[in-house]
Amino acid sequence: MSKKPFVSKEKLDEIAAQYATPFYLYDETAIRETARRVNKAFAWNQGFKEYFAVKATPNPAILKILHEEGCGADCSSYTELQMADAVGFKGDEIMFSSNATPAEDFQLARQLNVTINLDDITHIDFLEKVADIPDTVSCRYNPGGHFAIANNIMDNPGDAKYGMTREQMTEAYKILLSKGVKHFGMHAFLASNTVTNDYYPELARILFQVAVELKEETGAHIEFINLSGGVGIPYRPDQEGNDIMVIGEGVRQAFEDILVPAGMGDVKIFTEMGRYMLAPYGALVAKAIHVKHTYKEYIGLDACAANLMRPAMYGSYHHITVMGKEDAPCDHKYDITGGLCENNDKFAIDRMLPEINIGDLLFIHDAGAHGFAMGYNYNGKLRSAEVLLKEDGSTELIRRAETPADYFATFDFTGLFKNI
Repeated sequence: MSKKPFVSKEKLDEIAAQYATPFYLYDETAIRETARRVNKAFAWNQGFKEYFAVKATPNPAILKILHEEGCGADCSSYTELQMADAVGFKGDEIMFSSNATPAEDFQLARQLNVTINLDDITHIDFLEKVADIPDTVSCRYNPGGHFAIANNIMDNPGDAKYGMTREQMTEAYKILLSKGVKHFGMHAFLASNTVTNDYYPELARILFQVAVELKEETGAHIEFINLSGGVGIPYRPDQEGNDIMVIGEGVRQAFEDILVPAGMGDVKIFTEMGRYMLAPYGALVAKAIHVKHTYKEYIGLDACAANLMRPAMYGSYHHITVMGKEDAPCDHKYDITGGLCENNDKFAIDRMLPEINIGDLLFIHDAGAHGFAMGYNYNGKLRSAEVLLKEDGSTELIRRAETPADYFATFDFTGLFKNI
């Protein structure tokens, strides 16, 4: 089986002639369509908002598109808050979910009047000490143990560094009430990259039940429940993807079963998806620049793990299309590598692909989230450009490629690199 690139070979040749490889390419049409589909899936909830996880794809042009489609921004750091604010997200359009949070991050969050999601009960006193306690506060819940769906273990929240215990949630709400908080939120993240329509509905049932209990125990007005992220994508071509309409209906049923009978039918549902919103609609485009015949067959690209580290870091699968050879037989076994001085710098290992020649363009799929964002400068490698394929078929440079001057910029006080 194979995946189809969202751009033709002819179009990609044209783009690659304008922007030097490697570069990231994003599909504006599909990004907008997905945002609209998510909003439709949860339209039954009047207060619904998708807070896009900025960490997944921190590019102002992408954030602007999502803002235009009614999304908010989920931020986790000082600079992400700055980016969201600069793009135009204001106030409660921004959710600030962080951990081990520096004082200056909380201070900026309060200055921007965003919704703060506290990761730990000790952060209540810390927030009050470094800034103040706002009228609306969310708390992050971790139920511990293992999270399973139909006896299949999905993840292990008990080992995760995020969130408060069940007992701490009650205590936190009581403390916050005593400090004048009037509106409360709940938040939880129990599993990553789930490819099942059951994840959000199961998570919703857990959170909805806890919300009812917290209201009864504390009297707090719970204004919103944030299902966070975790809705994944089918990285492999033989996987079946999630159906967001089915997922939305499953959450609605849980809402009707648990919250409505408890008199909590006014609760707003939030999500914080990054991968689902962007991953399939971004690709790393690279060129084959070396062919090596030793104990294995290697294809060396002008991209490396510094451009896309997920395969090297997690052993993650990213499908690869050799442009122009989509229908050719996959009768060659290759390791697809980059040029880092690390043996794990491989985009694919023992991958069956069509014969690859020097100069071929490779389209590395599903890199639109946690792709460019996780890049780094090991070996002095420079981050690539990011390009937007617009709805009208034109392209826009939305981040230029780094230069050696950028790499040496933090040594500007030395005078050593002033001529670069």
